[in-house]
Amino acid sequence: MSEHMEPTPVFDSYWRFAAERQAMFFRRIADPIGPWTTDPILGAFRFTNAYRASDRVSQYLIRQIQYHPDRPSTPTELFFRTMLFKFFNRIETWEALERKLGPLTWKGTDLDAVSHVLDQMMGRGQRIYSAAYIMPAPALGKARKHANHLALLVQMMSDKLPDRLRQAATFRTVYEQLLRYPGIGPFLAFQYAIDLNYSMLLEHSEADFVIAGPGARDGIAKCFVHTEGRDAEAVIHWVCDQQERAFEASEIGFQTLYGRRLQPIDCQNLFCEISKYARVAHPDVAGISGRTRIKQAYRHDPEPLPTPFYPPRWGLNIVEVERTSTRGAKRFEMGLFA
Repeated sequence: MSEHMEPTPVFDSYWRFAAERQAMFFRRIADPIGPWTTDPILGAFRFTNAYRASDRVSQYLIRQIQYHPDRPSTPTELFFRTMLFKFFNRIETWEALERKLGPLTWKGTDLDAVSHVLDQMMGRGQRIYSAAYIMPAPALGKARKHANHLALLVQMMSDKLPDRLRQAATFRTVYEQLLRYPGIGPFLAFQYAIDLNYSMLLEHSEADFVIAGPGARDGIAKCFVHTEGRDAEAVIHWVCDQQERAFEASEIGFQTLYGRRLQPIDCQNLFCEISKYARVAHPDVAGISGRTRIKQAYRHDPEPLPTPFYPPRWGLNIVEVERTSTRGAKRFEMGLFA
């Protein structure tokens, strides 16, 4: 532990939460029935995975939108699909659009038709945006939020942003290019940079750069009495750097993602999640948000978890071997290609 930062009991829970949430991910792959944890808080409320890329929406983005073999893989089309999906960040919205309009491409899709379909969905009372985080509307003169987001996408494409991002020398430069657009603040710019970096459009290391969101800042405030002047991003990098020592010192068994250690984006997310977890586990430890309840309850999903798929350059080419559990349910043993 750094002699310059004073931890609270929440920081110990940070590592235990990370290990148990990751263990739940692997348990669910092996056994689709569950239960997958004995932790009463993790069993009652919804929390994201320890690794951001393992979450349901990220998995859909990577597998179905960025690397699906039937989709064009040019930089322009990769950028267009990724941003169109991420503006709404909702699988159901994407699938509704493709059912109505066919495969969504920059060359072949009329964005006025996309806007019309979204109008119809809203008219039926359907939600088109994810509640995962706030998506501010860019002020581009349209009456509806989604029309402004589509106008923003047109502006990005007209600016040849896909080509400019490919030429960016650093991950920070990618972030700074995205940050220049209306309606995209620091947190969203970083999230979009991470999403684009999953694809073949970019090849930066996730270890290079991080931006802390409001939830992560609240989690850091709960984990440390003080950080000796370090900003939130410096704390995240420090935590990421010492993860193996921390797990060993606390005698916590942590199963990495097939050999991939937690990256700064994952540690950032974990600070956000421990902020929520601590509202119940450590109600006496105040953060900066003032929130005291966890809003999203966990709902059991009976569907088996698909075999995870990650950006191929990560070297996590996962294979599945079908097994039969003692309960008679199908299960899978995960491994790596040699």
